[in-house]
Amino acid sequence: MKASDPAGPPLGTGELECATASRVPRVVPSYWVIAIASTVLGTVGSDVFAVQGGLGYGANLLVFLALFLIVLRLKLSARRHGPLAYWVLFTASAMVGTTGFGFIDRVFSLGYASGSGLLALFLVVILALWYENQEPSRSVERVQTASDEAIYWVAFLVANTLGTSASHFLSRELGIGVMQRAILIGGLLLLAALAHRLTKLSSAFWFWTAVVLTRPLGAAFAAMLVESPVKGGLSLGA
Repeated sequence: MKASDPAGPPLGTGELECATASRVPRVVPSYWVIAIASTVLGTVGSDVFAVQGGLGYGANLLVFLALFLIVLRLKLSARRHGPLAYWVLFTASAMVGTTGFGFIDRVFSLGYASGSGLLALFLVVILALWYENQEPSRSVERVQTASDEAIYWVAFLVANTLGTSASHFLSRELGIGVMQRAILIGGLLLLAALAHRLTKLSSAFWFWTAVVLTRPLGAAFAAMLVESPVKGGLSLGA
């Protein structure tokens, strides 16, 4: 009697592609260029909507969150990675993060330091869950299931909100100017990239560190576009 194959029937070409392809892009230098540009777009877009719409933080947050969830649903239903959907979703997460912290700060009056601490703790919990659910590689470049990708995007939401809190802390609590913030955060990103090369900490740790730092850097660039020349900006208007 022939023994049954414990591995089961071989996968077809389409099934094999689906099983091995990642649902997110590779993290290469161009990734961070697009990420910063998307963050600037999300920051300016949320500010323009807030000013023109006049709906208040709560209503704005609901609008941006609805946009995020609609695009997320489309992204998760796709069988493979789509760059356009990824970057639209990335931009939407920046919009939610920008408005989300303003809403949290006004409703709960936590302050920037306490709010940042709680958001950082929340991010650690989400990433721990993602780490446990991820495939053995636990790589931010190999997210292969819709459930893993859903956690990935929840982590992005929290990371962007945390980055917004950090941005407000630097500008409003410490009074650091636009150009100085851009130099400071840019320097920290370069240090993170260097540390990634020289230390044994996981790539995932440095990826999420960079994601958090990208938000205040994008906010600084966005401020450069709309602030007056006296404040170091170009006064282009929102």
